[in-house]
Amino acid sequence: MHQFTVEPLVGADWNLWGYNVAFTNSALWMLLAFVALTVFMVGGMKRQMVPGRWQMAVETFTGFIDDLVTANIGHGGKKYVPYVFSLFMFILFANLLGLMPLGVVGVHPFTFTSHFSVTGVLAIMSFAIVLAVGFWKHGLHFFSLFVPSGTPLVMAIIIAPIEFISFLFRPFSLALRLFVAMMAGHVLLEVLSSFVISGWSAGPGFGVLVGIPSFVLMVAICALEILVSGIQAYVFALLTSLYINDAEHLH
Repeated sequence: MHQFTVEPLVGADWNLWGYNVAFTNSALWMLLAFVALTVFMVGGMKRQMVPGRWQMAVETFTGFIDDLVTANIGHGGKKYVPYVFSLFMFILFANLLGLMPLGVVGVHPFTFTSHFSVTGVLAIMSFAIVLAVGFWKHGLHFFSLFVPSGTPLVMAIIIAPIEFISFLFRPFSLALRLFVAMMAGHVLLEVLSSFVISGWSAGPGFGVLVGIPSFVLMVAICALEILVSGIQAYVFALLTSLYINDAEHLH
């Protein structure tokens, strides 16, 4: 589990109000994800009449998220496109950078989205926007979200607490889904890599029977992890837009 260990790189003894605020490998890879995303966006915003591949890539992603938000919230949801787009791209770059075979300046690749503390903060940010939008647009009427329209009073007494608890679990499930998916994939790759090393260390026979199949499976899992990285970023953005839609349009 060493690949998931948060280690201080600079200022191991830095403390603020009793909390250690050292610059860690997790913070480094967050910074690298931000820099890579910034370079990607700036490089693709040339606004050429005949767009190049880089500009086409940026326009494809922005158009994809714009269509996603419009489909789930409506044309009035255009104002949420920058946030959902930033969320999607940051998670996507974070997941892909964590799959790099080689590290940076001697620091091994670190998938910070495999930590619940990180995905939890992203989920809480989205949940805070949902609450802000809901109370801003509907006031106390926002609580009607927990009682479906036309529900008899007797049933409402039972359904309302269930819906309320379900609503409170949304940020938890949103964060847990991304955290589990990324952590499980990396653990599986670690296990398979140990099979490859142990198989060849035990001799050519075990290397052929165990090492080669494990290596082939590792390559397949790596390809699957790239796909999962995109899917998990998409699911996070999709659910965020759906939750915002619930706050925008009470049913």
